[in-house]
Amino acid sequence: MSSAKHIEIKCMSENVEFLKCKKKDPNPEKCLDKGRQATRCALEVLKDLYERCKDPMEAYVGCMYYHTNEFDLCRKEQQAFEKACPLD
Repeated sequence: MSSAKHIEIKCMSENVEFLKCKKKDPNPEKCLDKGRQATRCALEVLKDLYERCKDPMEAYVGCMYYHTNEFDLCRKEQQAFEKACPLD
């Protein structure tokens, strides 16, 4: 949840292609490659964020976990995280 905005921006094309594939053909086997590409992209974003912004990311993730994903209760941590790793 904490990195959803980053993943949305960085992996937009991979996710759109996967969703188009799923809409076109409901057979799960037909979209495995597109799903792998979307998953690979999300993992790369998470690795990059962790390397560049480890402390603010961990603070934000910890806050979200503690408050069961209530964004309103973690705005301070969110701002610190987005300042350290701005949305491109």
